[in-house]
Amino acid sequence: MYSYLKLGTSNSVFFYFDKKHLHFMAFKRVVVTGLGALTPIGNTVEEFWQGLSTGKSGAATITRFDASKFRTQFACEVKDFDVTKYIPRQEARKMDLFTQFAMIVADEAVKDSGIDLENINKNKVGVIWGSGIGGLKTFEEEVINFSNGDGTPKFNPFFIPKMIADSASGQISIKYGFRGPNYITVSACASTNNAIIDAFNYIRLGRINVCVSGGSEAAVTQAGIGGFNGLRAMSERNDDPATGSRPYDRDRDGFVLGDGGAALILEEYEHAVARGAKIYCEIIGGGMSSDAYHITAPHPEGEGAYLSMVDALDDAGIKPEEVDYINTHGTSTPLGDPQEIKAIERLFGDHAYKMSISSTKSMTGHLLGAAGAVESVAAVLAIKHQIVPPTINLFNIDESIDPRIDLTPNVAKARKIDVVLSNCFGFGGHNATLIFKKI
Repeated sequence: MYSYLKLGTSNSVFFYFDKKHLHFMAFKRVVVTGLGALTPIGNTVEEFWQGLSTGKSGAATITRFDASKFRTQFACEVKDFDVTKYIPRQEARKMDLFTQFAMIVADEAVKDSGIDLENINKNKVGVIWGSGIGGLKTFEEEVINFSNGDGTPKFNPFFIPKMIADSASGQISIKYGFRGPNYITVSACASTNNAIIDAFNYIRLGRINVCVSGGSEAAVTQAGIGGFNGLRAMSERNDDPATGSRPYDRDRDGFVLGDGGAALILEEYEHAVARGAKIYCEIIGGGMSSDAYHITAPHPEGEGAYLSMVDALDDAGIKPEEVDYINTHGTSTPLGDPQEIKAIERLFGDHAYKMSISSTKSMTGHLLGAAGAVESVAAVLAIKHQIVPPTINLFNIDESIDPRIDLTPNVAKARKIDVVLSNCFGFGGHNATLIFKKI
């Protein structure tokens, strides 16, 4: 049984009992040593950063199906995607698109990390992934095929393995032979932040040395667009898709659905140093909470968002004024955006007007369960390049938001960035916050 306690404001120690003794150990440090990204604004990490830093919109008319009869006819799709460039066709057939995305970004991250796959202890490498929906495209196709048939049950033998969300983590594990903890977290749009927090905890407790963590989503389907339209959650700015996602803007009318994925290689610090790894930054804290309020609407006072950030700062052992940049959840919804800002002002006080804030969903759209992975990569790259990505499409700031808040409107901003906080909140009231630090 494991537990932990604080020693002053420094890192924690954890303690556990065996049959005879009480043991104390310091938490191990956790660093990021590899990145992978496949997004609506770039199909590699380098392309993704280029899109972020130049304020590129990933929104355009949907190409995967005829959306002309839907209220929303645009999305942030991955562009120029040919799975056979990455995965043999016969293998790709056995995977839903969200799993294909997962395999591709995991491969980029593993290669970027420089891990020696021949000699690493694979028993000590985990795969903890996140996806809010999983194989929606597969499920939709199978149901349509059945309903269009003569009623005879004829289903693809790969239907279930392709559909279930844990296929992504399982396939990554199988490819590389990683035999550590292997599962997927599902907490709607907070899924990937929860996955990364779990990976962070497994490593700092010394249970594993390395973890492939991240998330993927492929919900730009008829059911996905139709379902969110039914909730009246998405922008209907069909005449100008590029400006559809406009977090904090007075005229926002809902989020823009996106797809893709991202991966991070998390590694125990001494393990990374021993092999001479490139280190991007350190993860120093993670926080979680629940709104306990409504299945889709955020708490009107941002209570859950506030508690999640407080928990993350406490876990990291840092003060609010040490945060330089917040990558907000910022979905471009009328209710969600001001509540998050309200929570930030409550927690950070006057410092809320000194740090930078932006929503990269203004460019990528909302990748649902994969949002946290993409935004974690954005946070890491912000530290690397010392640049805050912008909130694009911010033409008229919502009157409810204090004009002293630096929302990084429309243009990226160079500044000193040592600590980045990244928020993700999901339907069901799930909240998860990560904190990254320059090393």
